[in-house]
Amino acid sequence: MSITTTAANPVLRVAPAAPAEAAAYFRAGLAFHADVSDVAAALAAGGDPGFVVLDSRSTESWEQGHIPGAVHLPTALIPGQAERFLDRSVPVVTYCWGPGCNGASRAALALAELGYQVKEMLGGFEYWAREGFAYETWEGRERRAADPLTAPVDAQNCGC
Repeated sequence: MSITTTAANPVLRVAPAAPAEAAAYFRAGLAFHADVSDVAAALAAGGDPGFVVLDSRSTESWEQGHIPGAVHLPTALIPGQAERFLDRSVPVVTYCWGPGCNGASRAALALAELGYQVKEMLGGFEYWAREGFAYETWEGRERRAADPLTAPVDAQNCGC
């Protein structure tokens, strides 16, 4: 009889899900989330990307920097003003500050409850800027160098 060491292994202490269950879980996650680089690629391709980007932060945050072409609608204003800025037939991708903030989730929930198709952009504005994508401030357009911990430095994409 061989001795199994997986019981002591914190990764395998709880067994991985069956492949079909894992596929369903990850497929569902992709239905709810969009990646910063995928949003940037879709917007850069030209033409209608098929979705609108919504910044759910305060006006002060918006002026500090936002994705070009995004709609500004703070979360608290969504119930009363979403219809003025958004078309229910067009999916919405929400973002807030970054991974430590759940503002984009709250905005996505508010929109979903109003009948909008919605995804949350993982990483928020923080990762948009860290990955080197252009953004607008009250002073004009800016761009930072890509952070090598979040984006490839010498490649067009990460290959994901």
